[in-house]
Amino acid sequence: MSPTAPLDLLDLDSSLSEEERQIRAVVRQLVDDRVRPHVAGWYEEGRVPARELAREFGKLGLLGMHLHGYGCAGASAVAYGLACLELEAGDSGLRSLVSVQGSLAMYAIWRYGSEEQKQRWLPSMATGEAIGCFGLTEPDHGSDPASMTTRARRDGADWVLTGGKMWITNAPIADVAVIWARTEDGVRGFAVPMDTPGVTAREITRKMSLRASVTGEISLDDVRLPDAARLPEAVGLKAPLSCLTEARFGIVWGALGAARDCLETALAYAGTRTQFGRPLAGFQLTQAKLADMAVELHKGYLLALHLGRLADAGRLRPAQVSVGKLNNVREALAIARQCRTILGANGVSGEYPIMRHANNLESVLTYEGTSEIHQLVIGQQLTGVSAFA
Repeated sequence: MSPTAPLDLLDLDSSLSEEERQIRAVVRQLVDDRVRPHVAGWYEEGRVPARELAREFGKLGLLGMHLHGYGCAGASAVAYGLACLELEAGDSGLRSLVSVQGSLAMYAIWRYGSEEQKQRWLPSMATGEAIGCFGLTEPDHGSDPASMTTRARRDGADWVLTGGKMWITNAPIADVAVIWARTEDGVRGFAVPMDTPGVTAREITRKMSLRASVTGEISLDDVRLPDAARLPEAVGLKAPLSCLTEARFGIVWGALGAARDCLETALAYAGTRTQFGRPLAGFQLTQAKLADMAVELHKGYLLALHLGRLADAGRLRPAQVSVGKLNNVREALAIARQCRTILGANGVSGEYPIMRHANNLESVLTYEGTSEIHQLVIGQQLTGVSAFA
């Protein structure tokens, strides 16, 4: 009997359109050609040619691909999700680059910016010539952005920003940062050119996770900006939180890519590794592990697809995205850990991608809302009672 690929068990391809399958195939080929031969080395060295990759992603229309106009592809939510899945099958850091660029920085400008800001930034960001980042998290305020201490005060016709942001993907290489700050009128967003006097970005090193991703800390020391830098439609904390919902949707899909790559690796290994005179795949305990992981992978995929169809119909709600992020990242991490056991000691070797995916997923589990935050979002939806305060 011929083996079945992890996502072929339920014939899930039949639920996709031909265009969606074609987009997926193009992104998968890019990952196979451009990422897989090098990503283990990038991870080990803690360096990645992010700007070069961004331009290649831009040529395929992957940056802000679900946005319309300004050079963006205007693809469906499901197509964007499939692209995220294939990118994260290569490495979570690559999906993070695309996600932060398109779903956080570009989306914030596209949704809340002025026409001048959109024309200035979005076309070059769509091609990857300009890199963006999203400054919400602070050194002392992660899950509680309402307590942010970064301030923006009026000074004549200008704004003056003071504070700092932490764990900001793309920050050390960014051309523009979407910075969220507290003002007398509530939280506001600003499109801040990174070469503005008073803005400094320091790369965060010695990471044990997402090493093929550029992460930084942003310091804002009396940064003077014209009012034209303010995102005019961004009023209150709901604005940055809506951007996070966009990014979380990509994570719902992306985590499945990491899980699939781990499962494919474990299946191939179990079929060729011989112990006690037979391949590992022939042992009942191994098959039980593989079966359970395949079931969870399929359930996560069906959940992601359902959320994608809701998004394309204009009916996706933030709490529904929390369900997807909570489940799919949690299960992807469990799959990675289980796959590691099938490979034994080889599971911790950089020759195989499993430990790299597992380490990356530890960060994915935390960013864009921890598991605990998403549990509370879902709990509030179920009970009508907020447990955040």
